[in-house]
Amino acid sequence: MYLLSFGRARRSLLSLALGLLAAVPLHAQPTPPQGEPIRIAMIEGLSGPFANTGEAVFRNLVWAAERVNARGGVKLPASEGGARPLLIERFDSKGQAEEAMSALRSAVDRGIRIVAQGNSSATASALIEAISRHNVREPQRRMVFLNYSAVDPVLTNEKCNYWHFRFDAHADMRMTALMSVLREDRDLKRIYLIGQDYSFGQAVLREARQQLATQRPDIQIVGDELHPMARVKDFLPYATKIRNSGAQAVLTGNWGNDLTLLVRAAREVGFTGSFYTFYGNALGAPAAMGEAGIGKVIAVADWFPNVPTPESEAFYQAFRQRFPSPADDYVHMRMQLMIEALAQAIERAGRVEAGAIAAALEQADVTLAGQRARMRAADHQVQQTLGVAVMDRQGAPGVKFDVEGSGYGFRVIRQLSPEQAEHPHSCQMSRP
Repeated sequence: MYLLSFGRARRSLLSLALGLLAAVPLHAQPTPPQGEPIRIAMIEGLSGPFANTGEAVFRNLVWAAERVNARGGVKLPASEGGARPLLIERFDSKGQAEEAMSALRSAVDRGIRIVAQGNSSATASALIEAISRHNVREPQRRMVFLNYSAVDPVLTNEKCNYWHFRFDAHADMRMTALMSVLREDRDLKRIYLIGQDYSFGQAVLREARQQLATQRPDIQIVGDELHPMARVKDFLPYATKIRNSGAQAVLTGNWGNDLTLLVRAAREVGFTGSFYTFYGNALGAPAAMGEAGIGKVIAVADWFPNVPTPESEAFYQAFRQRFPSPADDYVHMRMQLMIEALAQAIERAGRVEAGAIAAALEQADVTLAGQRARMRAADHQVQQTLGVAVMDRQGAPGVKFDVEGSGYGFRVIRQLSPEQAEHPHSCQMSRP
């Protein structure tokens, strides 16, 4: 009887031990970071005509920071505060360079050492110059600048700067990707070039003329004009000129409302040609074009939701779970990679100091959801895959996901490896 009771007791203890073991997760959740937040000043237009683009950036940066924080934050030595969370702080530039300078001064006064901006190359250029002067003037409060969308090529060529790091492909790289598809359209004989009248828009049209001349000299440029940025409310006169020119396609670097209003006006006047765009895959452009855009709107990006890999699909679905509203549907892989690169650099540097972070960022090499980004130290231009995609109905082959609940998505038709997308540079960087 005693032996039977002992056996039962031992079995009971064993069952209890196994039950306790099963209750312990195989992968224990990391401890939430408790240190002082590492603050990032996002200086962006959060009001005015391009507010929707600024808010899209904020969502992306917040999501990226949440991912870092969920795995325990940025790991630093105890002397530097231990594990510390990332925190995105908003500064509204109202889409104006002067306001961006005021925001930068506020960020400095609040002790922030990391700045992020991208929507407007003109603003980025002004910020780069201001941060460079500040770093010389106040070496104990130096700042580093992360650029996620300002793609004027000069920013990593003639105007390259040690404190500036670009995580988007510049305009010439994007144009090369677009041209890899456009040059194969043998039926295309007449094209209309139109863009926003500032440094980026001018760079796009300049490169378009150059690449068309070398790769498709048989194509006639039937229109070539710039329009005021963010000030045109009615694009019907421009659309009418495009239609009357006999153009079979439009090539534009327009973004935000300047693109949405342009494609909507083109549809209204009955233009039936194609749109080769830098940013035609979201922010209202697909819905504005509707059925007329199927097979006609082509866009270039570092990544598209319909990239046919399980990792990409899981990544996109996770974003949509975090931001379920169709109006919030604009995820940028490059911004996610930028924050991953920043976290990696701070951990390598072992401290939150701009000089140490910049030195580590030069060696950044990160991968997320199958997409890799590698920083080229010589000019601080990121190297990554570029894709070209065409608009189609959701549910068509290769179009599992639509854009912004529009019922239209983008099917990837061309992928350029980082080596294929890479361009030479003319940067002669001055280093501190």
